[in-house]
Formats: sequence, structure tokens, C-alpha cells
Amino acid sequence: MYDLVIKNCLVNDAVTDIAVANGKIAAIGSISDAATETFDASGMAALPPFYNTHTHAAMTLLRSCAEDMELFDWLSNHIWPIEAKLTEEDIYIGTRMATIEMIRSGTVYFNDSYWMPQSGLRAVRESGMRATLGLLYLCNPSGDVPDAARIANEALLEAHNAQDVLINVAHAPHAIYTVSEDILRNIASMMERDGFQCHIHAAETAKEVEDCRKEHNGMTPIEYLDSVGLVNERTMLAHCVHLTDHDREIIARRGAFIAHNPVSNLKLCSGVFDFERAKAAGCRVTLGTDGTSSNNSLSMLDEMKFAALSAKLTANSPRAGRVTDVFRIATAGGCAFAGADAGSIEAGKAADIMLIDLKHPVLCAGYDLISDLVYAGEPDMIDSLICDGKFLMKNRIIPGEAEIIAAARKVCAKLRTLS
Repeated sequence: MYDLVIKNCLVNDAVTDIAVANGKIAAIGSISDAATETFDASGMAALPPFYNTHTHAAMTLLRSCAEDMELFDWLSNHIWPIEAKLTEEDIYIGTRMATIEMIRSGTVYFNDSYWMPQSGLRAVRESGMRATLGLLYLCNPSGDVPDAARIANEALLEAHNAQDVLINVAHAPHAIYTVSEDILRNIASMMERDGFQCHIHAAETAKEVEDCRKEHNGMTPIEYLDSVGLVNERTMLAHCVHLTDHDREIIARRGAFIAHNPVSNLKLCSGVFDFERAKAAGCRVTLGTDGTSSNNSLSMLDEMKFAALSAKLTANSPRAGRVTDVFRIATAGGCAFAGADAGSIEAGKAADIMLIDLKHPVLCAGYDLISDLVYAGEPDMIDSLICDGKFLMKNRIIPGEAEIIAAARKVCAKLRTLS
């Protein structure tokens, strides 16, 4: 007996059924066996969902609070002062609000780096999503991690348990300009002992690269991170806008991941990531949204379009940023870091499934579904979303959505009075 049978959906150009059992796709074909639940997906297509490999989820509370600024001014003078006023409950509500937005736009996983990550753990558990939650490291002027951050990291480690099979923990040093070399080297040593992943902003701005070369004997941020042992197959390097050929060679050789965040890069004027060069070098490129203060959306549909367009602009070729490549980095590209054997609709894979409403007006021409999603995708195309065999959204209904939005409105109203 199956846990779920999805009937009459389009899979690889054929209308068929999908059987789900124990969190996996058990079979694809004409299925008449009994199931705990049967879902009629007539007029829908089954596709792999999205894996958001770099974000700061609770920043839904800060969306539009500080606009049209350079990165360092934006962070130091506006974002960090407001974040200092957030409570653990605020961050839980902001993260929960982010899960609603991500689920509505087809995302089943996010890689998060934010304050008080134990609050994120609570939110992810309630949502049913997959996630990697970061142990956040930012140093004070003396080069030490503040007690508040250390205590929050300990709280995440204490709260995370074997039942959290969809949730991983990673070391998340913010960046080379906010974390001391001693701490970075210590994180590399901890990774060897605890097996955790690493998630860090890297080579995001030209200033970061220039400062790094001055402070570290001419090394780029990637060369510097490699020298302290933090570029490896369990590392997610966020942004990587300013890479040299040698940087790309290091990233590819070490098997590290790149989280490409095209919308945030453009909004903060950080630069444009060279997707085609990274792909040609053999880098493992994934796609992320960054937080809603620097995007301002958590939709991977938007991110795919900007990834395709920015790739064409950088390469000066309409043949760059092909839809199949862009869809792959948004879906299968992030699965390995997420720890999910997913990214395609086939028997034996994890049952992470996005059901697209083919009756949506944008899809009426019907020439190429993937192209339509990349260039014209809208969240209301997504009827239902399944993660690990369980519905996160069914017929566009997410349980508890209204209550979560109401709670987020109250927190935002409070923050506006404090700013």
C-alpha cells in the first residue's frame, strides 16, 4: 500500500501516475494499488521543486526597510541596527513567514544564515520543509564571537536532534571581513571533527577582493579561504561575483558549491556573476535568493529569469544561460548540498515534487514548459508542493498561512516604531 498516489499528471511528456511511499517515489506508471491518499492531478505537470541555497529567511521582517544603498552602508548603518532589536520570537515568526513565501513559489529547501538559528529550527519543523541552518559567526572588534551568538549556536545544537531528518546544521561564518582568521581556521578544524557543512559569503564585492589582497599577501577571498581550509566539498560559497580563473579552478578542484544570487547582486550593484565561465571550469553552481532586504523576493522563479538574462549579458551571447542549465541549478543543483537524493521525477528518488497548473494563462501556448517557468514563471502556476512525500501546499492551500501572516504584521508594526 502506498502513502500517496498522484493520478493523471504529466511526467516527461506522458500523462501517468506517481506512487509515493516512505518519502520516496516508489513507482511511475498506471497505478491501481491502494493508497492512504489519492490526489487527482489532471491538467498538472510534475516537476522537481526548487532548492534555495543562500538566504536569510527572517529578513522577511525587514523587507523594504532600507533601499538603494551600497552593501557596507546598508549592512552597517541600517540592517544590523534593526536586527539587534529582534527577539527570538520575532525571528521565529519572520522565518515562518519566509517558509510560506518559499512554499508558494515552489521551494522545498533553503540554506539559512541568521541570528538565533534555534528560532529557525522551530519554524522549519512546523513548515515541513528541508533546510540547512547555520551556526552564525561574526566577530566583535577584539576578534571574538560575541557571547550572544555563541549561546544561540549552542541552543541550535542542543535543540537539533535525530528526528530532524530534513534539517542539517552548518557552520556559517558571515564573511572574511567579519570573522577573524583564527575563528575561520577553528571552523575548518571543527568541520573535520563534526562533519558539518560550511556556508559563507565570498567574493561578493570588488571592495572585499581589494581589501583581502591588501591584508592577506595578495590573495583573493577564495585563495584566502582555501589557505585556511574552508574550501571543500561541504562548503557553500555565496555570491562569488568577483572570481579569477584561479579562483574558479580552486572551487572546481575542491568540489565546493557556489550559490549564485543574481537579483541581490544586481540590486546592491555588487556585480554580475559569470555563469558560463563557472560552468566551463566545472564549478558546482546552485541558485539562491539572498534575503528579502536585498532582493526583495524569495521566489526562485524570479531568480531563474535573472540568472538566465545576466548570463547572456555577461557572455554577450543569447546562447548563454540556457533554460535547461538554469532550471538545473535551481533544482538538482542544490540537492547535493541539501542532502536530498532528489532533483528529478523518477522512481527511487526522494518524493520532492512540484505540481504545475497547465491551465495557467501563461502556459497556454505550451511549446516548452521549462522555458515558460524560467522566463515567465509566476507563483500562482504552482498548484501543490510535496516535500519528502508530504504536502506542504495542496490546491494552493498552506495550513496556518493566515495566522502566520497576521503574526508577522504585528512584529513588523513593532519594528517600525523602534526604527
